[in-house]
Amino acid sequence: MDRTITVELTVLCMVYDGDRILLQGRVKNDWKGYTFPGGHVESNESFVEAVIREIKEETGLNIKNPRLCGVKHFPIEGGRYLVLLYKTNEFSGELHSSKEGEMKWVKLSDLASVQLVDDFAALMRVMDDEKLSE
Repeated sequence: MDRTITVELTVLCMVYDGDRILLQGRVKNDWKGYTFPGGHVESNESFVEAVIREIKEETGLNIKNPRLCGVKHFPIEGGRYLVLLYKTNEFSGELHSSKEGEMKWVKLSDLASVQLVDDFAALMRVMDDEKLSE
């Protein structure tokens, strides 16, 4: 039995500042709404390098010490889609949006008023609960 499968590797990062989190309003129709910024891991790139690069590309911010806090995964045709979930509150630089979507700071208390991606609550649970990993 062959146990080798194709895996598409991606990263998301919750950048937070006190009671605010940085969210991206995705423009692609495959996963519409506000979520954490991130993207694909490039060939020969570490996961940490990928999350640092993706956050810089999509937000303009330079993050430091992103901490792996869990994974999200689901089956896709021919394999599996794997998302490594990171978070950090260490960043510098000037915030900007990108072609991927509008970036904005949202207070945790205001999340109910934002159009979030369908599975955002599950992502937040993994990000916030030290007992969860997926």
